[in-house]
Amino acid sequence: MRGRVRPGPRLLRLAWLTLVWILLWGTFSWANLIGGIAVALFVVLLFPLPGIASGGRLRPLGLARVGLRIAGELVVSSLQVAWQSIRPGPPIRSSVVEVTFEERSELLMAALVEALSLVPGSVVVDADAERGVLWVHVLGADSDAEVEEFRAQVRSLEKSLLTTGIAAVRVERDEEGVA
Repeated sequence: MRGRVRPGPRLLRLAWLTLVWILLWGTFSWANLIGGIAVALFVVLLFPLPGIASGGRLRPLGLARVGLRIAGELVVSSLQVAWQSIRPGPPIRSSVVEVTFEERSELLMAALVEALSLVPGSVVVDADAERGVLWVHVLGADSDAEVEEFRAQVRSLEKSLLTTGIAAVRVERDEEGVA
């Protein structure tokens, strides 16, 4: 993939950025279309994306299962956060939890960060992809048992994501080691 530049992904990005530009203006006009193409070209040329190397394919069925799982967790945690915010009693305590991973895939780390930040009650504070560590602020996790339960949930989510083939996708580095 290094020696050959494929125009498909770049053209798709240009089309997508142009569409977003037109939608942001709210009306279609030739001026918006030409301006959108100009801005899209500027962005794609000024901020090129790194190459992606894949040792396999993503599994759509696995992705669908993970999507359904995250949707289920979204509903459950939304109800938990709603209950915690209206329940009587002392204020809710929270913790910043460190979770480590064996797999060092940048795409896996990005997917975990997105999934954890999407679900109410948890926000990723920091991430270190090289060491495979996430620090997550978790609402309602103030005991050792609750912290370990959260870590187990995240590791289970990691295993689910690994079944999708996401770890086989890697960012290619250039000669200087920059992605």
